[in-house]
Amino acid sequence: MTDGAGVIDVTGPTPGSAPLALELRRLRAGYGRIEIIHGADLAVYAGEVFALLGPNGAGKSTILKVAGGRIPYTAGTVRAAGVDVDRHHRVDTLARLGVCSIPEGRGVFPNLTVRENLWMWTYQGTLRTREVEERAFARFPLLSERRRQLAGTLSGGEQQMLALARALVGEPRLLLLDEISMGLAPRAVAQLYETVAAVARDGVTVVLSEQFVRTALAIATRAAIVVGGRVERVGAPAEVAEVALETYLAGARGAGAGGAQR
Repeated sequence: MTDGAGVIDVTGPTPGSAPLALELRRLRAGYGRIEIIHGADLAVYAGEVFALLGPNGAGKSTILKVAGGRIPYTAGTVRAAGVDVDRHHRVDTLARLGVCSIPEGRGVFPNLTVRENLWMWTYQGTLRTREVEERAFARFPLLSERRRQLAGTLSGGEQQMLALARALVGEPRLLLLDEISMGLAPRAVAQLYETVAAVARDGVTVVLSEQFVRTALAIATRAAIVVGGRVERVGAPAEVAEVALETYLAGARGAGAGGAQR
């Protein structure tokens, strides 16, 4: 799959010219006794759109889950949005500090309306329902038309839009996106990534995990290739594009499925 729209203009900082928004040092993490991340190092600067690329099972999602406080890590250090993330930091605590994430699978509540999904932010105690709706509908007018509709009846693209709107309501400093294009039509993917580019231009640091190489590199200011639980290479999109495609091809051959467009 290609992005179909070419490169989306996102002006990012020169590495080293801005403070770090996310830093991992010698990170080790996994699930139970199964270690997925084996001593990963990563530095993302404020204002960047940073893409994590790699085949299924490489560890991209695990890195994002650790950074967002969704799973603990077993060794190393993690610093996100200027905060030292300890091994058991709560998701809601990090959200109040400006770290918001959209997990794989969208994470909306299907039996609640669009408005009720957005109102979840009011439980933080800092925003009223009216403020939440105004912020969300200003960026996503379509959601205003669907405000009384159950989230489970929305299209896949609209559900992802709702998840993104809910994350942005809190005006995060660091936004973590895990496979937001999964299962969506190309047009919906293009619309979502245009929104992500606009968010980045507003100064939000974005770290995204993506299987579609060209889609991710069309918006990224830098990217990292993750293989076997390690960060193998970091560079500008043009510097990592060929290596990323080769990595996916190798992963596809090993799995017996997939392709170079992923």
